[in-house]
Amino acid sequence: MTDMPASRTISVYIDRTPQDVYAFAAAPENVPQWAIGLGTSIEQVNGEWVAQTPDGPVTVRITEPNPFGIMDHSVRIASGIEVYNPMRVVPHRAGAVVLFTVFRRPEMTDEQFAQDTAAVERDLRTLKQVLER
Repeated sequence: MTDMPASRTISVYIDRTPQDVYAFAAAPENVPQWAIGLGTSIEQVNGEWVAQTPDGPVTVRITEPNPFGIMDHSVRIASGIEVYNPMRVVPHRAGAVVLFTVFRRPEMTDEQFAQDTAAVERDLRTLKQVLER
């Protein structure tokens, strides 16, 4: 039995309005600028967003634009597994907090889960840097 949690929510404060953060982060074409875990390029192919990663192409489905700051997305990896990722932008003080919940998949080792959460932390720090420039 593992001591690792079933999920972990990672957050970062960004000194921009929630509307600015949401508009940038929810646009699939901006993903390569801040979410390195999803690869260095993304394009629409047959109506789906496909990102190129070191492990091959992945399909990304993002929640429709909405006024609530919800940016949930699913990523279908090369093996066919689809990973659901809840993500939110919420107002806080003069800026916004971005929350991203990483779910531990059943097949993940403690080390893999730790690596996955560390990658999300890096991506959110990058998002903060890009938007606060």
